[in-house]
Amino acid sequence: MAASRRRARPSNADLFWALRGGGGNFGVVTAFTFRLHPIDTVYGGPMFWPLEQAGDVLKFWRDFITDAPEDINGWFAYVTVPPAPPFPEPYQLQKMCAIVWCYTGPLEEAEARFKAIRAFRAPAIDFAGPIPWPALQSLFDGLYPAGHQWYWKADFFNELSDEAIALHVQHGPQLPTPQSTMHIYPIDGAAGRVGTSATAFSFRDARFAEVIVGVDPDPANNERMIQWARDYWQALHPYSSGGAYINMIMDEGADQIKAAYRNNYEQLARIKATYDPGNLFHVNQNIKPQG
Repeated sequence: MAASRRRARPSNADLFWALRGGGGNFGVVTAFTFRLHPIDTVYGGPMFWPLEQAGDVLKFWRDFITDAPEDINGWFAYVTVPPAPPFPEPYQLQKMCAIVWCYTGPLEEAEARFKAIRAFRAPAIDFAGPIPWPALQSLFDGLYPAGHQWYWKADFFNELSDEAIALHVQHGPQLPTPQSTMHIYPIDGAAGRVGTSATAFSFRDARFAEVIVGVDPDPANNERMIQWARDYWQALHPYSSGGAYINMIMDEGADQIKAAYRNNYEQLARIKATYDPGNLFHVNQNIKPQG
């Protein structure tokens, strides 16, 4: 009989806890050990609908994804259709809403599983189909070359009420530049099966993560992008869980950072004081050392 395997306890358990979600505040990680899941070709890709259908699509997606099995995922977006193939020419540079899907179950069952999605409202553009997992992960990389101007605002949500959706319908279509966007990601599955204090990442009880992003190559458009993102965020924030994913916020003060970590912030600040009292790691959403 093989000997039982026990996971080694880190020599600095508090530091290890802080590193997993601490936003670069606690050191430089030089190596990872991953436990991989077998995955190759999935069934996924974006579907696009006209803006006037955005409210209905968002409500359908909210209800569908909340009860969907874990092998189906999809995130909602407001986008501008890129002006290049394979996007149909009549839709290029049009603002639309979209859902980007990923199904990891048996491919022979995919068409049947997506039948209800397509039956709800036929997409104007439908790219969902068999696709290699790495290709799906990098599908939009070419639209965002290095060097562009970026401005981010974000929040978590426990629910997407009809009132919140109405505000998305009001603000989302006002995308200020062709590369600006808004995404809503579902949070479910394994993320919610871990306690809120098990790692530095606290919002494991949230159901959705929203990010509003202004993007453009021209700095002259910064003011317009920032104002749109802030107005959009301020309208939705009262419906939020009160904090955001740390990688999706700008440097906008300590209150935003504390809200991102909730009850874990004080412990992170104490660990920071132990291992980095001089705040060497400060070029980030900074957690200041506290005794």
